[in-house]
Amino acid sequence: MRRLGIGVVGLVLVVVGGLGGTGSAAAATGAGTGAAAATGGGGAATGGPGDACVVDPAVPKRQFRAMWISSVVNIDWPSAGSRTAPDRIAAQQAEYRGWLDLAQRLHHNAVVVQVRPTADAFWPSPYEPWSEYLTGVRGQDPGWDPLAFLVAESHLRNLEFHAWFNPYRISMPAPGGAGADLGQLAPDHPARQHPEWTFAYPPAGVAGSRLYYDPGVPQVREFVQTAILDAVRRYDLDGVHFDDYFYPYPSGTYQVPDDATFAAYHRGFTDRAAWRRDNIDLLIQEMGGRIKAVKPWVRFGVSPFGIWRNASADPDGSDTTGSQSYDIISADTRRWVKQEWIDYVVPQLYWYIGQYPAADYARLVPWWAQTVRGTRVQLYIGQADYKSGDPAYGTYWMNPQELSDHLTLNRAYPEVLGNVHFSAVQVRADRLGATSRYAAAHYSRPALVPTMAHLPAKPLLRPVLTRAERTADGVRLRWRQPAGGKGPLADATSYAVYRFDGSGPVDGSGPVDGCGRADAAHLLGTVRATPGQQQSWVDGTAEPGRAYTYQVTALDRSWNESAASSARVVR
Repeated sequence: MRRLGIGVVGLVLVVVGGLGGTGSAAAATGAGTGAAAATGGGGAATGGPGDACVVDPAVPKRQFRAMWISSVVNIDWPSAGSRTAPDRIAAQQAEYRGWLDLAQRLHHNAVVVQVRPTADAFWPSPYEPWSEYLTGVRGQDPGWDPLAFLVAESHLRNLEFHAWFNPYRISMPAPGGAGADLGQLAPDHPARQHPEWTFAYPPAGVAGSRLYYDPGVPQVREFVQTAILDAVRRYDLDGVHFDDYFYPYPSGTYQVPDDATFAAYHRGFTDRAAWRRDNIDLLIQEMGGRIKAVKPWVRFGVSPFGIWRNASADPDGSDTTGSQSYDIISADTRRWVKQEWIDYVVPQLYWYIGQYPAADYARLVPWWAQTVRGTRVQLYIGQADYKSGDPAYGTYWMNPQELSDHLTLNRAYPEVLGNVHFSAVQVRADRLGATSRYAAAHYSRPALVPTMAHLPAKPLLRPVLTRAERTADGVRLRWRQPAGGKGPLADATSYAVYRFDGSGPVDGSGPVDGCGRADAAHLLGTVRATPGQQQSWVDGTAEPGRAYTYQVTALDRSWNESAASSARVVR
């Protein structure tokens, strides 16, 4: 993840309700939840036919919320401290659970975890060596399967797990990393076996030099995809995630040393810049296709540098003057969206709102919103939590309200369906109280992950809520999923639990007419399904002596929502 250096918008949407809660086939598949709700936009109605539901944009029903958990140079996880502990495995596992605790406290619904930081692996890969960031030694077996643990623990909390892979980076600069020296890599590293696949940039001997796989070598493109697909096949990933490192970011006047590669593999191109972009286009197009061929439900997302091109260079570009990913790293990110080669895009909009001609956040959000408009690609925004409270980034970032203002501005653009925060240690640091501010203003309630209509789905039956009873620790709910996974029906991956004050509809917004489920005001949370078993969950926030009405809905692995169960009242 590359680190480069408003007034409140209030929106209340009044939307004509669909068929949610009516028991129809549309409701059973989630089609009746309203277009905006299904895609995460600003909240939407789920009332009965003809009903209009007023929703609160501060508590959207669907919104992607995550933080990046970086492993490279032990930025976030595993930390250097846990890496060297005598009981290293237990310490690393406890540390990761701590990150999940933070995600839950902030009402996130996903984590984006780096599992291939430098052409290595956080799982027993048959293609690449173990990552040095697990043990401190390149290629050393850590004695366990971290990726299996990461996925399982995330799913226990019903957090989506997006595995973050860096496609081409082989090493980090010396002295901490291998630099440009192939001999410093793990003994069985593929780069040592195929030095012709690699180049050093900047050149060896120059400060900051490191090794990369050459994107112009066809065998490299095939190998990178195959290494990543091994994880897709073997683990229950929810997403495959790339960051912004494709061709190297320019360093001084040094040129990428790919003369021989261009001569050998030009494919008829005479313009090397166009050829380089095509190399990356092929990686993105082929990677997306191969993921869907293996597991059609796995989402493929990219987090590019925030500027595609400036309007001065291209009429389709943004009103900016900063570096352009199209030119400097050969990443035609706009094309990937328009061709729908990816499922979601997370531009790194690591700039403030204000008079900043190079890259004003308030100019880039509408550009990206317009870019995804009319496509099936979902837009989440990459947020620079690492800049907040750091005087090195200027006075704007010393405003504790800056990040919260970003999320407020996003509400004006229904295409913005969520945020990803860089990175976990900065989110936890909460400098200036900035994390607490945006969490209180924008993440005060849980949210479901936005659905994607092009992913495979089957009808979901509504759950049967069999019991709601007071216990010493709150209200215990029990329910079952009828005929889950049988015949043409989907099995529930998780469930959403809703609670309403009182013992019935209140002012037309209660559980019966469905408007109470149009936003997240009454969403208590989600819980992972236990297949083949009766589900049980305790509402520990229920107050003694107060009457509540509960409903439960089923969610498939793509977060399509069933009609709601019948209501149960506790007095």
